[in-house]
Amino acid sequence: LLSSITYRLWKAAQCLSMTFANHSISCHNALGFNEVNKAFGLGFPKTHHTAVKFRSIFSDFPFFNYVQSKALDDVLYTNRNFVACAPTGSGKTVLFELAIIRLLMETPEPWRDVKAVYMAPIKALCSQCSENWKKKFGPLGLSCKELTGDTEIDDFFEIQDSQIILTTPEKWDSMTRKWKDNCLLQLVKLFLIDEVHVVKDATRGATLEVVVSRMKAVNAYRASQNPEAGLSMRFVAVSATIPNISDLADWLSNESGPATYLSMDENHRPVKLRKVVLGFPCSPNQTEFKFDLSLNYKMANIIQTYSDQKPTLVFCSTRKGVQQSAAVLAKDARFIISSEHKQRLMKYASSILDSKLKDLLMLGIGYHHAGVGLSDRKLIEEAFALGDLPVLFTTRTLAMGVNLPAHLVVIKSTMQYIAGSCEEYGEADILQMIGRAGRPQFDSSATAVIMTKVQTRDKYTNLMNGMEIIESSLHGHLVEHLNAEIVLQTISDVNMALDWIRSTYLYIRALKNPTHYGFSADLDRCGIEAKLQELCLKNLNALSAIDLIRMDEDINIKPTEAGRLMARFCIAFDTMEQFSKVVGTESLFDLVSLVSKSREFSDIQLRVNEKRALNTLNRDKNRRTIRFPLEGKIKTSEMKVNCLIQAQMSSISIQDFGLTQDTAKIFRIGMRISKCLSEFLSHRSEAVFPALLNSLILAKCFRAKIWENSHFVSKQLEKIGQTLSTAMVNAGLTTFSQIEQTNPRELELILNRHPPFGNQIRDSVRHLPKYSVTLEQLPRFGSDTAEVVARVNLKNQADLLSRRTAPGHHFVSLIIGTLPRLSFTCVVVFLIDPGHKRQCNHLCKNKTLCAHDCCKVGVAVGRKRSTNHESSFSSYLTDLRNRSDALVQTPVKRLKVNHPVGSPKLSCLVFMKANFWLHEI
Repeated sequence: LLSSITYRLWKAAQCLSMTFANHSISCHNALGFNEVNKAFGLGFPKTHHTAVKFRSIFSDFPFFNYVQSKALDDVLYTNRNFVACAPTGSGKTVLFELAIIRLLMETPEPWRDVKAVYMAPIKALCSQCSENWKKKFGPLGLSCKELTGDTEIDDFFEIQDSQIILTTPEKWDSMTRKWKDNCLLQLVKLFLIDEVHVVKDATRGATLEVVVSRMKAVNAYRASQNPEAGLSMRFVAVSATIPNISDLADWLSNESGPATYLSMDENHRPVKLRKVVLGFPCSPNQTEFKFDLSLNYKMANIIQTYSDQKPTLVFCSTRKGVQQSAAVLAKDARFIISSEHKQRLMKYASSILDSKLKDLLMLGIGYHHAGVGLSDRKLIEEAFALGDLPVLFTTRTLAMGVNLPAHLVVIKSTMQYIAGSCEEYGEADILQMIGRAGRPQFDSSATAVIMTKVQTRDKYTNLMNGMEIIESSLHGHLVEHLNAEIVLQTISDVNMALDWIRSTYLYIRALKNPTHYGFSADLDRCGIEAKLQELCLKNLNALSAIDLIRMDEDINIKPTEAGRLMARFCIAFDTMEQFSKVVGTESLFDLVSLVSKSREFSDIQLRVNEKRALNTLNRDKNRRTIRFPLEGKIKTSEMKVNCLIQAQMSSISIQDFGLTQDTAKIFRIGMRISKCLSEFLSHRSEAVFPALLNSLILAKCFRAKIWENSHFVSKQLEKIGQTLSTAMVNAGLTTFSQIEQTNPRELELILNRHPPFGNQIRDSVRHLPKYSVTLEQLPRFGSDTAEVVARVNLKNQADLLSRRTAPGHHFVSLIIGTLPRLSFTCVVVFLIDPGHKRQCNHLCKNKTLCAHDCCKVGVAVGRKRSTNHESSFSSYLTDLRNRSDALVQTPVKRLKVNHPVGSPKLSCLVFMKANFWLHEI
């Protein structure tokens, strides 16, 4: 009897020492939860202990695991802020779901005004949660909206009807830079932070820290405005295993004290992880590339030692390194593959397009990176997920996006190539990669191996054991975020800057570890605060030096228009510094080069295997090349960005898949930068006519992705890509008017398409807006004053009443250049009938200060067609009317020219450019 009881106790203890993931209730070598309950009459809480209406959310598993059980009371039955620290794969996402349920329990139905924000450091996590939560919370009437990407900043309208918003720190940063003017953000009652340990990351950490601190400010502002309502925002954060979770709890404190926290070590991982750090000698004369190459020849032995003949995932720092490592392993190792397994590999190989990958796949080795074609990547992922591919070499991007767990994970070298120099992986990257080790449905244990230098072995041993302290990275990116807070009016003097610093994680850690931030170790709190104030002042002086802010003698701070643009478009300080050096005579090529130098492109790398393709795009006697060829060979990342911008705008086909991806990223960012540049120059007081004109042209070219004088205008039409547009150019159809006048059957013949494709293309062109611009000088003028009327007329208004092809956000820019000795003041007005107006649907709190034009001037109301057709305008003109009405109401544009006595005859150049989405020569 005693031995039986001892055995049952041992089995229960074995079970309780494990943390079961949601899908691994019956894990190998462990007793199931139901058996524990039968043995002891106790165990983990059942999921049906939640309210009846919410039980379907946890229908995939009957019991909460150990981590979830320990957090259940704090997350589900209180409203306290909460931080959980637990290993990867321990079911931390369920804690977010419990927090959402708590919010719903506290809020009466219908839950129309419920707003919960989930923030994760990478888009892949947001997409994964979005897909999952739509299924779980959709039946309850909650709408999920994924808000990621480098898009325009005003997306409040999109989240108006959503209850759960999933976003990244960068996107939420841009969204919240105007939070005081938008009451939607003040409806947020729950803020969920995934992977909060990323706050230490050198690139993403500062943004995450600032966003969380800003949401704390939103919460404090809301409470101060309406103290009787008892409104408060709850913060729930989860993290990988870290030693100083109490610091995160202090940071996420509220008026009742620090956040509650739960800390679990690696013993509670669902799949036990064996961690190995191997140090290899590296002589001082040996370059990083040679060291990385030397590790290739040690790979076969490591896989043989640690893989247990199970799937192995090897992370390399570069795409070239991935392919080199795979090729070396193919020569050094042979895997025992059965005839049946070989047939499966042959089946995969027959569908692979990459010849090198096809040969390796037959040997049981594959590689995966962004330069591999999409169809090949999908096949490789499928083969590895099913266990048919023994070894897969990949870059770290796979760890961030695709969920492909393996029994063995190897990180080959801890250095990566960024912006022309070698840097160590961030802690978040390392943890994400080793987190791929362990397949709960197949394994009870897994192994992660880090291959590094002897000198850094101890560092990574501490990191693998969760012993590395999480520090702040805000001090290295303070200047951009200070400017954003100044524009928000959170900071208006140096003392308020220090108050803002006190709300950040930087302040928490600077008090405990001042030496990490460059302060003396023997400073007390007052001394450290003084140093932080000095740091703020240094950054404020940098902003003031290029006129992004203005400071008076008492160090009161006010933003300038340039500073507002920097905050609105999320532009880096170094990029704004480049803008401030524009002299005003820059050509279009000069501005393309200027944009290419932007710090926003610092992570665009120039790879060795791309140089040949880029040099061909730049200069080649036998084919069409870019508009403004660069001097010499392509040898820097800046030159690569410049070349890809010009290649896309010149409609030159880019064959390399990796370059295509880089081009798409460059244009997403470039649209934002070029728009900021044109607005920045428009606010310059000195004469910058050529540069301003060219910046407007460049911004327009970025939006349309073609040059302003391009023949490939048809590429902007729906259903017309590079190939069909080229066919039209070869047929002499280089303008929209030529396309409109061509017979539909002839269009189909040119494009090799069936009817009614030609009719659809011609109708699309017919329903584009067609404008005419006229300038008229009125007879009322004197020696120093001229009066000019500028008119923009819509010629095909009747066609646009029924249908319009182009998006409805066109606008007109009027810029005027004069001789150097002449000056003028001007008021710009376009004579457009404003019609009847109503208030727009945006929920901006201060409609006079927000970025929406319609908030200031209203939205045109549709009216019944009268017998006089000229009196009614289509909704297409709404944006033009809004811009017109927002300006000073005067019937003409007045030029008051100061004409010095004895100077040459009055002469001025007037240039009016309609910045329409679609354009042609």
